[in-house]
Amino acid sequence: MARRKKIYEGKAKTLYEGPEPGTIVQYFKDDATAFNAEKKDVIEGKGVLNNLLSEYFMTGLTNIGIPNHFMKRLNMREQLVRACEIVPLEVIVRNYAAGSMAKRLGIDEGTQLPRPVVEYCLKDDKLGDPLVTEEHIAAFGWASQQDMDDILSLALRVNDFLSGVMYGVGIRLIDFKIEIGRIYDGDYQRLIVADEISPDSCRLWDIETGQKLDKDVFRRDLGSLTDAYTEVANRLGVMPKGATPMTRPTLIN
Repeated sequence: MARRKKIYEGKAKTLYEGPEPGTIVQYFKDDATAFNAEKKDVIEGKGVLNNLLSEYFMTGLTNIGIPNHFMKRLNMREQLVRACEIVPLEVIVRNYAAGSMAKRLGIDEGTQLPRPVVEYCLKDDKLGDPLVTEEHIAAFGWASQQDMDDILSLALRVNDFLSGVMYGVGIRLIDFKIEIGRIYDGDYQRLIVADEISPDSCRLWDIETGQKLDKDVFRRDLGSLTDAYTEVANRLGVMPKGATPMTRPTLIN
């Protein structure tokens, strides 16, 4: 059978036409990028780990009633997701100062914030995903006020879930990024969590040692990215200890 039609290829994932209308096959690549793709590499097994971890987190969201696009995992590198219209924003929730926020505001990295801070960036690689305010979002019609209220609620609920899950395995959730999709039931619109939740989109630090277990390992040349992601997967029970991520790409027909 012919390979399915490619819809979109991003830095870390490729999207293919799904087997049924309204579905998409999301393929996780081994490509690693940082600094708006200025730094690139291929990390064997990264796609497998992110697929398994995103399945774990999205399934957890479903179990507590947080709507998302995940339907099922198809194999070690692919999952079936619901097609949706992506809101052109990256939604960032920060519990501790790190990365661009620490630099931008002159706060020591690792400083606990008084409360979770939610930031928004415009999804535009050419512009470097610039930080935007709710005033920008409203003025340019990227999302309505009702959308923003719903997005904030979703983001904080995801934060509560992820923070608790990671704390239970000795990991501090520093911050994370999610994307939001729109789905329609007739004239009724609903917002859902889309894209992925994985160490590519979170900052995760070991509570005891402060060791980084996320993409900062790659950004800052701190060691093996596969080892870091495998440690997260092992603690969550996503992969049996000692298992090796499958590296050979697969694609459903």
